Amino acid sequence: MKKQRKYAKPILYTILIIYALITLYPFLWAVSASFKTFKEITGGGASIIPKNFTFDNYINLFTGTAKYTKWFFNSVFIAVTGTLLNIILNSMAGYSLAQIEFKGSKAFFSLLIATLTIPGQVLMIPNYLIIKALGFMNTFSAIIIPSAINVTYIFLMRQYFMSFSKQVEEAARIDGVSRAGCFFRIALPLSRSIIATQATFIFLGFWNDFTKAMLYLKDVNKFTLPLGIQATQSQSSGFTMWNETLTFSVVSMIPILIMYIVLNKYFMQGLRMEGEK
Repeated sequence: MKKQRKYAKPILYTILIIYALITLYPFLWAVSASFKTFKEITGGGASIIPKNFTFDNYINLFTGTAKYTKWFFNSVFIAVTGTLLNIILNSMAGYSLAQIEFKGSKAFFSLLIATLTIPGQVLMIPNYLIIKALGFMNTFSAIIIPSAINVTYIFLMRQYFMSFSKQVEEAARIDGVSRAGCFFRIALPLSRSIIATQATFIFLGFWNDFTKAMLYLKDVNKFTLPLGIQATQSQSSGFTMWNETLTFSVVSMIPILIMYIVLNKYFMQGLRMEGEK
């Protein structure tokens, strides 16, 4: 029995390391391919090390005719703005549903949760007609405003604030702090881990969103990253410039990696707390 346990850990670690390498390999190959020539990429081969190392792909990315830089910052603006709005509105809604009792609050919350059962595809046409009627077509507002709140994260924030001590708020109210002050000065700072989890997934959703950008944005100067890359490939008459595509894919990962590194500590805490709910 002891011998079995002795060999169990090394075998398990070996399997996990192999799995991690297999999972990581496509990412490493994409990064490596961004430093390869088009001929080397299309010539086949699975080698990670470039035969002819070059920075030309990155130079062409920011100096070429395609508006990659513009699309990059468009995506940054949409993702950052949408994430900030979600953090504030979802947290306020969750706090209100958890801490403020009003007539019909339970029924309202049940109705809110019921909306999660509605498929997103069902709402595409109504959303499109509403956006068009409001005059938001071909603006970033068409992407940001409809997604400014998220019922899933309202539920998550409510569950967190349900465990928030009301005695803390009552003590603050006695000291003259308003309810809004309690939220912004006490509740919000104490929920950093949950907010980090929420921010990470919401940012990813905005950053990778292709459908809304395709529906609402017609001006090439307002394209987002996914839409811009797709438009570039569509104009290439079926001839995919893999060196440009892979290079821009690598560049598009940078904001996500930076965000994860900065929020990693709180993100992992938030996942643990979410799992305990």
